[in-house]
Amino acid sequence: QVQLVESGGGLVQAGGSLRLSCAASGSIADINAWAWFRQAPGTLRELVAVILSGGYTNYVDSVKGRFIISRDNAENTLILQMNSLKPDDTGIYYCAAHERYTSNRSHPKQEYDYWGQGTQVTVST
Repeated sequence: QVQLVESGGGLVQAGGSLRLSCAASGSIADINAWAWFRQAPGTLRELVAVILSGGYTNYVDSVKGRFIISRDNAENTLILQMNSLKPDDTGIYYCAAHERYTSNRSHPKQEYDYWGQGTQVTVST
């Protein structure tokens, strides 16, 4: 089992920055992909960014050049640095972990094995 706890959300003005953290504990050695998802009111939960155990990263087009996903392996923490925030970035951000991720295909959110409780990000105009 893996436990994930997000922190760092809040209210920020458009153009500002936030840094989200996800503290992981438990059987994390079994995880080979870590991701951030977000869900705005009335929308489906969408993948924002993913990082594989080898360091490969991928982002949804709307955040490319603005967000950076990284792992602090010493602290067992997943990080999402969010810059140049826009009102469309508003939503609940969730940390997720996958045990059987392969880079040769996409992986829908239903395949992720573990989820955090989410942290609210609100970007005002």
